[in-house]
Amino acid sequence: MEPKTLLDTDVLSGLMRKTPAALNRARSYLTDHEQLTISLVTRFEILRGLKAKRATAQLAAFDSFCTNNEVLPISDRTIVRAADIYADLHFRGQLISDADILIAATALENGLVMATNNLSDFGRIASLRIDNWLG
Repeated sequence: MEPKTLLDTDVLSGLMRKTPAALNRARSYLTDHEQLTISLVTRFEILRGLKAKRATAQLAAFDSFCTNNEVLPISDRTIVRAADIYADLHFRGQLISDADILIAATALENGLVMATNNLSDFGRIASLRIDNWLG
């Protein structure tokens, strides 16, 4: 059984673009799990891009995706974990974007594996388990 996984924005974008590697992994994952899981930050990142392009049909499809799958909120515990991650990365001189820190904190707080192709950034975060769905 595949462990429960949080999809990063790049993986979700791959699914929306029907990238074969992402579609195959999602199909396999859904044999063990009822839904895909994203963070609220990923919802924001996808929404802002679609709205900026005025992509009405894609917005409707994404809203349907979010209704039928799990969108994890940002809890206070997630914020505290994100601040800890930021402090560690700052101390080591290896900062990444706040959005990626919040997504990683969501995965860690919920005990989830992070599905991403962004290994260079997410790989800097201690104890974050990563699975590349696009590689």
